[in-house]
Amino acid sequence: MSTEIRVPTLGESVTEATIGQWFKKVGDAVAADEPLVELETDKVTIEVPAPAAGVLETIAAQPGETVDVGALLGAIAAGAGAAAAAPAAAPPAEAKSEVPANNAAGPEPIEPEPAPRPVTATDRAPSPSARKLIDENDLKSGDIAGSGKAGQVLKQDVLAALAQPAAAPAPAEAKAPAAPRAPVAADDASREERVRMTRLRQTIARRLKDAQNTAAMLTTFNEVDMKPIMDMRNAYKELFEKKHGVKLGFMGFFAKAVVHALKEIPAVNAEIDGEDIIYKNYAHIGVAVGTDKGLVVPVVRDADRLSMAEIEKEIGKLGRKARDGQLSMADMQGGTFTISNGGVYGSLMSTPILNAPQSGILGMHKIQERPVVVGGQVVVRPMMYLALSYDHRIVDGKEAVTFLVRVKESLEAPERLVLDL
Repeated sequence: MSTEIRVPTLGESVTEATIGQWFKKVGDAVAADEPLVELETDKVTIEVPAPAAGVLETIAAQPGETVDVGALLGAIAAGAGAAAAAPAAAPPAEAKSEVPANNAAGPEPIEPEPAPRPVTATDRAPSPSARKLIDENDLKSGDIAGSGKAGQVLKQDVLAALAQPAAAPAPAEAKAPAAPRAPVAADDASREERVRMTRLRQTIARRLKDAQNTAAMLTTFNEVDMKPIMDMRNAYKELFEKKHGVKLGFMGFFAKAVVHALKEIPAVNAEIDGEDIIYKNYAHIGVAVGTDKGLVVPVVRDADRLSMAEIEKEIGKLGRKARDGQLSMADMQGGTFTISNGGVYGSLMSTPILNAPQSGILGMHKIQERPVVVGGQVVVRPMMYLALSYDHRIVDGKEAVTFLVRVKESLEAPERLVLDL
C-alpha cells in the first residue's frame, strides 16, 4: 500500500510553489516526518515531511517544476527498514544564513505579500474570492494582471488593482520585453554560468522596482553618537541577560526609539490606499534579515506595547527562524515600518528602499569612531549614520526630518525612552 505525498497548504493567497530539491532518491528508506522535498514560494522555503515511514516509491515532480497546492509530489511504499531510516534522515547540508539573532538586516527589505506579476493572457477564470470582489466593484477581470497559475486572477490581484484606481496606463515602451543580452565572445561564454533566479529573488527584484516606480521616495540623513547606548549596555548587559534570559542588543533601543518617534509623526507609520491615507494606531516593526536565499522581513508585532526585553526576545526568536529557514508567511505580514541594518556588513551609508506599502524605512549603519565637537572640544566618539527613506506623497520633509531627529535624541539620551520624553 502506498501513501501519497502532496503539496501542503502554503499560506494565505499562495497557490503554487517551485520544487527546490529532493532530499531522497527513489528506493531510499524514509522515516515518518523526515524532510523529503523542499518547496520555494514567493517569500518562504518550506520542507515537506514524509507522511509515513517506508520507502520512497516514486517522485512525480522534479526540481524546477511549478506545482499547485494539493498536487501530487510522489509516493511512499510501506517497506522494511523504515524504522532504521531515522539516523540518516537529515537532509543534505545546506548553507544556512549566519545572521545573528540580533542582526536586523540587509540593504533593502521586502514585504511578504507578493505583487502581481504581469501576464500576457488569462487562461483560467478568476478565483471565487477574486470574482466576488470584481463583481462588487464593477471591474473587468481582463484589465487585472493575474498572478496565479496560467494567469489566473487571485484575490490579492484585485485588491492591488483597487488600491491604485487612478493609475495611468503604463507607457508602451514600459511593456516592451527586456532588451536582449549583448553578444558575448565564445571564450567568455564558456566561463559563464547561467542560473535561474529563485522565486524569492524574482519577487525581491519585482517588489523593489515596483517601490521605486510607485512611491515618491526621498532619503534624509543624520548621525547619532552611540556612546550613551554603548555605556548603558556595558553597565547593564549582564544583569539584563540574567533577569530576562536574552542579550541586550542595539536593536531593542532602535525599535523603542522608532516607536517613540512614530507616535509623534504618525504619517511615517501610515500608508496610501487609493485616494485615502490609512493611519495605523499600532506599530508592527519589520526587521530586515539577510539569508543565503535572499532578504526577508519578519515582523515584531505591537512593538509599541512591548518592553525592551520582550522586543529583544521576539527579535531573537525571529532571527533564529530566519537562520533555520522556518519563517512562515504570518511572520512576515502586516509590518507598518521597517528597520534595516546594513552596518553588520560594513556599510557606512546607504539609501534603503521602501518596503511597500509602508511609508518609511530606517537604515542603520556601521559604528565608526570619528572626531566630533562636544562642548567646544574635539573628541573621538563612536558615531553612526542614520538614513530615513520615506514616501514624499504622504510624508512631508519637515515630518521626515523631525522623525529622524527624534530617533537621534532618544538614542543619544536613552533615559528619554523610559521617561516618555
